[in-house]
Amino acid sequence: MRRRALLALIAAAWPAMAAAAGKKEGGEKKRSGGATYIVIQTLTATTNKGGGRRGVFTVECGLDVQDEKLRTLAEQSIPRLRAAYVQVVQAYATGLAPATAPNADFLAQTLQRQTDLVLGKTGAKFLLGAMLVN
Repeated sequence: MRRRALLALIAAAWPAMAAAAGKKEGGEKKRSGGATYIVIQTLTATTNKGGGRRGVFTVECGLDVQDEKLRTLAEQSIPRLRAAYVQVVQAYATGLAPATAPNADFLAQTLQRQTDLVLGKTGAKFLLGAMLVN
C-alpha cells in the first residue's frame, strides 16, 4: 500500500518537477525538428492482441508548417488536432488484426486529411514518427 501511495505522489509531482527543470535552463527551449516543426504529444489507442488480450497502439507525430500565419493557427489548434488524430488512431487500432503490422502510408494519409480539415486549408505537412504495437 505504501508503494502505491509513493508512486501516486511521484506521478502527481512529476509535471511540477519537469516545469521547474525547464525554467532553470532559462531562455528558449530547443525544439527538435527546427523552427517550423510543431511537436504533437504521443497518440495512444487500445487494440486487440492474440488470445483476447488488450494491447496499446502508440503513434508519435508532428507537423511541419512553413507559413508563419498557418503555424500560429496550427499551434492554437493543437487540442482540436489531437482530438481528430486520436479518433482516427483509435478507429484504426480497433480494426487492426492481431499480429498485423500497421499500414504507415494509410495512417499518414488519413491523418494528413484530418490536419487539412481542422486547419481549413493545406500547407501543414503531417509527419509520422514511430508507430508501436505493444
